[in-house]
Amino acid sequence: MECSWNEMAPKNVRALIREGKISGPTAGMSAGYAQANLVILKKELAFDFLLFCQRNQKPCPVLDVTEAGSPVPAIIAPQADIRTDLPKYRIYQHGVLAEEVTDITPYWEDDFVGFLIGCSFSFEQALINNGIGVRHIEEGTNVPMYKTNIDCVPAGPFCGQMVVSMRPVPEWQAVRAAQVTSRFPAVHGGPIQIGNPQAIGIHDLNKPDFGDAVTVREGEVPVFWACGVTPQAVAMQVKPEMMITHAPGHMLITDIRDETLGVL
Repeated sequence: MECSWNEMAPKNVRALIREGKISGPTAGMSAGYAQANLVILKKELAFDFLLFCQRNQKPCPVLDVTEAGSPVPAIIAPQADIRTDLPKYRIYQHGVLAEEVTDITPYWEDDFVGFLIGCSFSFEQALINNGIGVRHIEEGTNVPMYKTNIDCVPAGPFCGQMVVSMRPVPEWQAVRAAQVTSRFPAVHGGPIQIGNPQAIGIHDLNKPDFGDAVTVREGEVPVFWACGVTPQAVAMQVKPEMMITHAPGHMLITDIRDETLGVL
């Protein structure tokens, strides 16, 4: 990732994404601005999914919901277009990943509703500001994400297990990492597990279900946060006729500052 992307305004990064000049994960881009996961469903499923998010706010904290048929996230990025402004999308048909694309305009329908869900990339700058390194940024990879054995609270047809993201943290900094991220409940908040991945159904950190494995060094502990990829795992079980999401790690960069989502 070019260093300048870290310093660029969100609208400029989104323009490069729209032009096809950025195609990789967005971690570290437009530092200080919140990023969002994306879920697009037909209007007939929108209420049940919104209820699912309300009942599972840890993995699915909603930042914005578009009007039916509108691709504009009017609250968090009123100049953005969710059809073109994420680097990569996933198209699910009947719960099966059909393809990955960089533009979903050809798939757009008049009854689509877009859900923008808080992303843990948004608190990473706060971790860095507190002297806590973020390994996947350091290594230039996507954050590792894992399916767990933690059941979400069902709503309508939506049910399934939580997905988590993982960042290795020196043991002596783990409590501070929890304190820092707990200030950001709108983007998953504090961790749901520190160490002992087997307790939440993760048996091999080197084999994430989404994203890339990262180095865990001696003296470090894996720290797990709820993840907005959870709806993709749910989609595989619910099997809606059509569901479009971001590709894991490829987010919408919003116009809202990270700090506005924090609590003092």
